[in-house]
Amino acid sequence: MRPFLMDKVIIHSTTPIRHAMKLANTNNLINTEITAESGLELLTNDEIQKLSDHSKGSDYELFKKCVLAVLSSTKITDDISHVHDLLDNFDIEVIQLNKGVKLKITNAPDGAFVDGVMIQGLKEQVFSVLRDIVFLKQELEANSRIDFKTSSGCTNAIFHVLRNAKALVAGEDPKMVVCWGGHAIPEHEYQYTKEVGYRLGLRGLNIITGCGIGAMKGPMKGALIAHSKQRICNGRYIGITEPGIIAAESPNPIVNELIIMPDIEKRLEAFVRLGHGFVVFPGGVGTAEEILYILGILMHPKNVNIPFPLIFTGPPEAADYFHQIDEFIAATLGKEAQNKYQIIIDDPIKVAKAMQKGISKVRNYRKDTHDAYHFNWQLHIDWDFQEEFQPTHENMANLNLNKNQELHLLAANLRKAFSGIVAGNVKEQGIRAVNEYGPYQLDGDSEIMQKLDALLKAFVEQKRMKLDFANYKPCYQLKN
Repeated sequence: MRPFLMDKVIIHSTTPIRHAMKLANTNNLINTEITAESGLELLTNDEIQKLSDHSKGSDYELFKKCVLAVLSSTKITDDISHVHDLLDNFDIEVIQLNKGVKLKITNAPDGAFVDGVMIQGLKEQVFSVLRDIVFLKQELEANSRIDFKTSSGCTNAIFHVLRNAKALVAGEDPKMVVCWGGHAIPEHEYQYTKEVGYRLGLRGLNIITGCGIGAMKGPMKGALIAHSKQRICNGRYIGITEPGIIAAESPNPIVNELIIMPDIEKRLEAFVRLGHGFVVFPGGVGTAEEILYILGILMHPKNVNIPFPLIFTGPPEAADYFHQIDEFIAATLGKEAQNKYQIIIDDPIKVAKAMQKGISKVRNYRKDTHDAYHFNWQLHIDWDFQEEFQPTHENMANLNLNKNQELHLLAANLRKAFSGIVAGNVKEQGIRAVNEYGPYQLDGDSEIMQKLDALLKAFVEQKRMKLDFANYKPCYQLKN
C-alpha cells in the first residue's frame, strides 16, 4: 500500500468575482505542489530537464487541458466548456529536483482536494497525464525503432505505451475484461453494469473501461466491492482514454491505472491488445463505434480461429436497443458478423460465467500457441483500423459506406462515421468544425443509409447522444 503523501497547498481567499461565477461547484481555487508518481519517481536529471522543456513547448496546452480535466472529474458532465472556463487562469509547471519531479499547480478546482490536500487517486492520474502526454513523447522521439506510421510500428508503439505505464504484467493469468458502453445512460442501466462488474469481480476478473462515467464507472464500482469481499487487494481498474475526449469523459474515481493513448484508434487497439474478453453495455454512437471496430477486426480472415469472448448485455429495458444493433449489423455486415458475439439480457451471473469460460479458452489458446497472456500479439489489425481518422467535413463526406468492398473494410468505414459523430458531439475540434461548417454529410448505399438513419434516430429518442439530451442538435445529415 502506497504511503500517503502530503501536498503543500495555498488557498486563495480572493478569487475574482467574474471568474468565480464560471466555476461549477467550486468555492476556492487552490495552488499546490505535488511530487511524482505513476512511474516517474525514478528519473535522471537529464530526463527531468527534457521533461520540463517538453512541458513548456508545443504540448503545453494539451498537457494543461488534460490535467485540468482530471482535476475537474468530480463534475459530472460531457460538456467540455466547464474545462475551458477554468483554463485561462489554470497553470502547471514542472519543477526539477535532484530527487525527482515536482509539479507546481496554480488555480486548481477545489473539488480535487479534501481539507486542502489533493485526493490521492487524482494525484496519481495527474502524473499519468504527465507520463503519457509529455514523457512518452520524448521517449518515442529518442527511439527511432518505434513509430505510429506503419502497422507493425503502431502495434509496437502501443506495446511501449502500455509497458511504460506498467500495465503489462508478464506471466499473470488472463483476467482482464474490457467493458464498453455509454456515458449517457439511465440509472437502471447503470445499476445493471455495476451488478455485472460485481459478478465478474467475484470471479477474480479485473476491469478495463474508457474511464468515464456511466457504463465505464459501473463495472469498476461493482468489481471493487466484489474484490473487497474476496479479499483481493490488488484489483485493477484500468481506464484508457485519449486527449480529444478526456475533458468530456474525465476519469471516474475508481480508475487506479489511467492510460492516455495518442488518439482514438490507438486507444481502441490498446483495448483489444490488453483485454482478454469484452462486455458491451448499452450506449450511443461511441459504443456503436467500438462494436464496429472489434467486429471489423474479428471478421478479417487472419483472425478467424482466434478465441475472442464478446458479449452484449443489458437489463430487460435494453432488449430493444440490442435488437436494433443486431439488425443494423445483420443488414450491413451480415450473419458472419453476428456469429462473433452473443447477446445476454438481464442475467449478470450468466454473463460472468460465460466470460470466465471464454477467457479460459483464451488462456488455453495462447498457451498452445506460445503467445503472451499480457498482450495479444497474434491478432491481425489492418492499417485502416490503426491510422488516425480526422473527422473533417471532407473526410466524412468521402467515406465509402457502400457494399462494394470487403466486409471488414465496410466495418472500418462505418466505424469512422460513428467516430466523426462522437467528435461532433463531445470533442472540441469536432464541435468547432460543426459550428463553423454545419453538420457532417454522410452518403452511401440507400439500404445502409436507411439502417444508419433508423439507428441514430433511436439513439436520439432514447437520449443516448449526450447528457444534455434536451438540447441535443444532430451534428450529422444523411443523404438518400
